[in-house]
Amino acid sequence: MVFETIRYDVREHVATITLNRPRVRNAQNSALLLELDAAMHRAADDPEVRVVILAAAGPAFSAGHDLKAVVGEEAPDAWRRLRATPEGRLRHERELYFEKCLYIYHLPKPTIAQVQGACVAAGLMLACMCDLIVAADDARFSNPVLRMTGAGVELLVEPWELGQRKAKEFLFLGEPIDAREAWRLGLVNRVVPRRRLAEETRALARRIAALPPITTALVKESINHAFDLMGKEHSFKYHFMLHQFMHGTRTAQQALAARRRTGSIAAMLRERDRAFGAAPAELPRPARGRTRRGR
Repeated sequence: MVFETIRYDVREHVATITLNRPRVRNAQNSALLLELDAAMHRAADDPEVRVVILAAAGPAFSAGHDLKAVVGEEAPDAWRRLRATPEGRLRHERELYFEKCLYIYHLPKPTIAQVQGACVAAGLMLACMCDLIVAADDARFSNPVLRMTGAGVELLVEPWELGQRKAKEFLFLGEPIDAREAWRLGLVNRVVPRRRLAEETRALARRIAALPPITTALVKESINHAFDLMGKEHSFKYHFMLHQFMHGTRTAQQALAARRRTGSIAAMLRERDRAFGAAPAELPRPARGRTRRGR
């Protein structure tokens, strides 16, 4: 398979899957998510692969969902038709986001997210599906979706990653946390200089790859099972349905209309925040230029 939105490389028992839409800060469109899923399946099926690194090209790990490709002017006609009904929207988000994220979470091989720059909303959700996170010292984690009137993203990872009270603060305010604070809170395993991010992540992956694959697979399954007994996957499913309900509310419909009227999420937020006298929510800087969509 020839990939257009990601890169795939295997060396020394380590598969590196690199999100490759740097001009749009690796915003996740359907092509990227489908190719990422195919690459994860390839790594899972390859007996030579013992560890998977999820990396990203350019200055940012991921700015989240590509909203232009979901609800904006670049959304394909097939998506528009599917998302025109609540049941179609449910099917689309369950298959493309929810189930594909959980496949990474349950991948029978250790996974490491290699994060630099902005890691926003669905970008954070994706990174948190990995077993370990190595962050560059310029990494910034945020989920400002509540400021956009959404109920977070499809899988609400923050309570499990940050704890109850910090998760509420993080989501209610939409303010970013830097790499050092993310390490202090237990969101990331290591913080390294940006120039050494790939090198340090690969060194960690090689150490894990030296372990017997059956050992890492069984221990990973056991740890995931311990969290399942605490209700982690049930909480994901519950939030996913609340997320679907939010789409159909008057609040969400008004926000969508405002986005279409103002032309962008950032413009919509500026207009609304002026009316409420609130500080603007921090969003990733707009991408410059365009990339081939790979559809």
